[in-house]
Amino acid sequence: MPVRLWKPNVTVAAVVERDGRFLLVEEETEGGLRFNQPAGHLEQGESLVDAAAREALEETAHSFVPRFLVGVYQWPRPDNDVTYLRFAFGGDVVGFDPARRLDEGIVRAVWMDLDEVRATRERHRSPLILQCCEDYLAGRRYPLDLIRHYDS
Repeated sequence: MPVRLWKPNVTVAAVVERDGRFLLVEEETEGGLRFNQPAGHLEQGESLVDAAAREALEETAHSFVPRFLVGVYQWPRPDNDVTYLRFAFGGDVVGFDPARRLDEGIVRAVWMDLDEVRATRERHRSPLILQCCEDYLAGRRYPLDLIRHYDS
């Protein structure tokens, strides 16, 4: 039997706030419709910052420019053998393409205030959604030069 090596799944998330509302996506999951930040997996050769911008565009049709790191989150999913290592970025929305088709599985992008985010907690994809919003509102801002990306 081959030895299975453990490794975390590296993901990125865009924490976007405008006028007191956060940009979230409603997406189809194995557990039904869930809310999440625009987020996804880091692709081979991609920088974390570029991945966050790409995921936001693909999932919301909003052009996102990461300006700072909100936090790094390690979450072992309790219902399976997967651990996520999430890099959450704050930044600015600089455009919107209403004609752009959203990623497969994304039902819609939605803006929610913190009370709405809290009220939908049972439909969150993970506890990281609310934590990222609260960390953002607490003023957590780390410079992007904290992250070093080396092209291959």
